Amino acid sequence: MSNADDSTLALEFVEFAVEAGVLRFGEFKTKAGRLSPYFFNAGLFDDGAKLGRLAEFYARRLLAPEAGAPPFDMVFGPAYKGITLAATLAVELARRGRNVPLAFNRKEAKDHGEGGLLIGAPVQGRVLIVDDVISAGTSVRASVAMIQAAGGTPCGVAIALDRQERTGTEADDAAGGRAQSAVQFVQQQLKLPVVAIATLADLLHYLRRADAPELAAYAGPVQAYRERFGV
Repeated sequence: MSNADDSTLALEFVEFAVEAGVLRFGEFKTKAGRLSPYFFNAGLFDDGAKLGRLAEFYARRLLAPEAGAPPFDMVFGPAYKGITLAATLAVELARRGRNVPLAFNRKEAKDHGEGGLLIGAPVQGRVLIVDDVISAGTSVRASVAMIQAAGGTPCGVAIALDRQERTGTEADDAAGGRAQSAVQFVQQQLKLPVVAIATLADLLHYLRRADAPELAAYAGPVQAYRERFGV
């Protein structure tokens, strides 16, 4: 995939997320206590049409030649949002001729029926973790542990949006913050490649070229937020 093709896919996704009401602008307080001018809520991909379109973006990103996606044998969705994302991705991959097994986890182990934490196909081979974003890396670490315990090999993570924002709290920010983002933590500390459909840089690019004045007006606040908290 050329850089131009990669950028086109990312901008298409940002536009879709805005139109679907998943990507919103205003003033939102994050878990870290920061006031963000944008908010990405993948839970609002809440009907069949939106989920189907979202799965297409994941599949296009993962299957494109030279896109940097790791080879994988199956997909894994961490509870809860990752379950739907991995399932719809598996359906879309099969539609495109790439039928792969799917597994996901429960939040708590079941002590009756089939029991255990994992549901779906046996976890084996190269396992791709699918989620919406990586906020602190906690979900990825938990997924890696479950996959390895089941006998599989985590090979990478696919997400919708890389916020390119350093981790930490408001107190960390006051003390100078941490230089590393959650995605960088996964890449550097867990040694897993991360494939994102779009990044904060792509979002900024979209806002700067937006025809609608109400969207273009947020380019400045988003740029300022990135300069303060970005990596």
